Amino acid sequence: MNVQALTQAAPQPLYRRFAVICAMLVGLTLAVTGFRAHAQDADAPEALVQKLTNDVLAAIKSDSAIQSGNPQRLLQLVDEKILPYTNFEKTTRLAAGRYWRQATPEQQKALVKEFRTTLVRTYSGAVSSVKQQTSIEMKPARREANATDTVVRTLIKQPNGDPIPVDYRLEKAGTAWKVYDVNVLGVWLIENYRNQFSQEITKGGVDGLIKSLADRNRSFEGAK
Repeated sequence: MNVQALTQAAPQPLYRRFAVICAMLVGLTLAVTGFRAHAQDADAPEALVQKLTNDVLAAIKSDSAIQSGNPQRLLQLVDEKILPYTNFEKTTRLAAGRYWRQATPEQQKALVKEFRTTLVRTYSGAVSSVKQQTSIEMKPARREANATDTVVRTLIKQPNGDPIPVDYRLEKAGTAWKVYDVNVLGVWLIENYRNQFSQEITKGGVDGLIKSLADRNRSFEGAK
């Protein structure tokens, strides 16, 4: 399934639904209501999702530039409020698959940067769809007490439309949990982009992929 094709060609209601796949960037902005901790401590992955949600939502509500989709403010929001709680290098590494090992450290760094901007660019319009009535229901936890990799399941409820299932995959490094993948309507972000990355790398190598992403991102980053 090709995200770019969906966002460009799909009917508007479907775009609004699928746009939540940028949960690392936008889905985490949704208001949490009716959260039940299930006797979890503050370091639990469910608590991390709640913290991200509250922090990012507050930032959006207080910044009209973010609400209007200003690229620079959106990128700043991601850097300050989201990336510290995500392992985006792992997200990029898994999306690149076996080609990641073939890339130089410089290429890897560039790929992480351009992939981050790609996600913000592609789904920046979804920020304006966040409403006061939007809510997220935390589904019951399903993990072992000593688990180091888990999925937090949620259900996003919009004022109009059917609920949207969104799952976050997190890993535990030391004592900290970090998000590295998201599933919306049965589609994992990493798996989807792995197919696209593979096609680009086959045509032009790792540099070709970086250039392709950078070319598409350039106009977005230069917007005011």
